[in-house]
Amino acid sequence: MKKLLENLKVAPNIDTPKIALDASSGYMAIEGKSFPPDVSHFYRNVLAWIDNYMENPNSETIVHLKLDYFNTASSKIILDILYKFEEMYKSGNDVVVKWHYPEDDEDMEETGIEYAEIVNVPFDQIGYTFIFD
Repeated sequence: MKKLLENLKVAPNIDTPKIALDASSGYMAIEGKSFPPDVSHFYRNVLAWIDNYMENPNSETIVHLKLDYFNTASSKIILDILYKFEEMYKSGNDVVVKWHYPEDDEDMEETGIEYAEIVNVPFDQIGYTFIFD
């Protein structure tokens, strides 16, 4: 019988993103700002969770990355995360990465394009506009 992997949820903080990883639905999201003082420590549980998920992934995995800002150390970890999903994809699993960026942020759009060129996994670029009431 398949062991159910518990969801991983991390509330956002001033320097860390909101994280939602759901094994049963294959939905994963990292959203917000990422510049924790110790990037390796912050993302340690995320990387371990993904490793466990890779052992028995959902039939479809959708990864949403919607980061307003991240530092260089976080960019390395994001690439490590993307490499894990590339490994899953190359093993025959259905994986899609959705890179969300503010339409007026050319740097963040370009970063998504660069990640898409580095990793071999389907990659959707999704521009959005901030709407204030």
